[in-house]
Amino acid sequence: MTISLLGDGIFLVAEAWQVYDLNNDPLALSLVGTAWTLGMVAFLLTGGLISDRADRRQVLILADLVRAAALLGMGVLSITGVIEIWHLVVLSVFMGVGEAFFGPAFGAIVPDIVSAEMLVQANALQQLVQQAAAKLIGPAIGGFVVAAVGAGPAFLVDAATFGLSAIAIAALKVRSQAVERGRSARAELREGLAFVRHEPWLWATLIAASLSLLFFLGPLEVLLPYIIRNDLHAGAGGFGLVLAAAGAGAIVASLLVSQFGVPRRYLTFMYAAWAVATLPLIGYAFGASLWQFVALAVVYGACETGGMVVWGTLMSTRVPKDLRGRVHSLDWFVSIGLTPISFALTGPLSKAIGIDATLVLAGIVPAVACVLLFFVARLRDDEARFPDAVSEAVAAAG
Repeated sequence: MTISLLGDGIFLVAEAWQVYDLNNDPLALSLVGTAWTLGMVAFLLTGGLISDRADRRQVLILADLVRAAALLGMGVLSITGVIEIWHLVVLSVFMGVGEAFFGPAFGAIVPDIVSAEMLVQANALQQLVQQAAAKLIGPAIGGFVVAAVGAGPAFLVDAATFGLSAIAIAALKVRSQAVERGRSARAELREGLAFVRHEPWLWATLIAASLSLLFFLGPLEVLLPYIIRNDLHAGAGGFGLVLAAAGAGAIVASLLVSQFGVPRRYLTFMYAAWAVATLPLIGYAFGASLWQFVALAVVYGACETGGMVVWGTLMSTRVPKDLRGRVHSLDWFVSIGLTPISFALTGPLSKAIGIDATLVLAGIVPAVACVLLFFVARLRDDEARFPDAVSEAVAAAG
């Protein structure tokens, strides 16, 4: 995961700069982002079903190889100078498809590898590695590589990391046998959905995530690099520095939670952290220098990751083993189901009301949604009914 995520961090910088080199318009990056998320959303439920039916290790390897092939195509096309926006759109679809299979299988296999009493440390470690590699070291390397030799070689580096990731996964001793099931895929999906529907902490969080990402993800991914490139004139290195700052904040949050454990008011903590996490977008709208963007990114990274460690622990401790793949796929499907719309609307909306207004809207609405859903779903009552939901993990971490 560390190797693969280092490549992802490089890719974040390379893709944005490659698109804006071809067409310096937020609409172009919106189109590429829409293609990526559409590929992911279209296959997430299938990915969840397969990860519950087949050997999750094999699913992970195949997903890595699909993404490696897509990145190899991007790199070759870029280096030869023939790459166009439509190439990136098509290949981004395959990146999304690979992610759709990898995500549910990875989430479901972690409890198979790690003992129950070590799950909070495992989830904290996962967030630590994810942020350190994908949002700290990777973007920093990506900014340097893109500035020095261009986006094409950066794509090839990312492709190589997926190949190395597949080799590492192949070395896992854990095997999950294919399960023979007499029920239809639709019946199995209904079973997973029924579990989510009867758990307030699940359905409320999925709705909150869906609304938040609808307003938040497109503006963050599309408009942040545009502002750094065109308003701050900071270049690829500056964009990599801002992403790395978010990773630094995330690392601090991961270390703190791993040391002190999940708070007893775990849902209150999670929702509060996520409500604050989107507010830095307001600062991006009015920031005038790179150091301000760096400081705001630290806050965003710390709050987002603090909540994610709690979420990962809950998903590992409160979801039955035989439902993990389906619940993880439903988590991803509902959470990111509206993100293609987010990317598709970001370009036109920023032209209609302005980039600053779009960022302010993207910062405020998710925070309000988190607060409202916390009270509508009566999640304080859920905490009271399940005070020991993560107690073993808390005790182990403490």
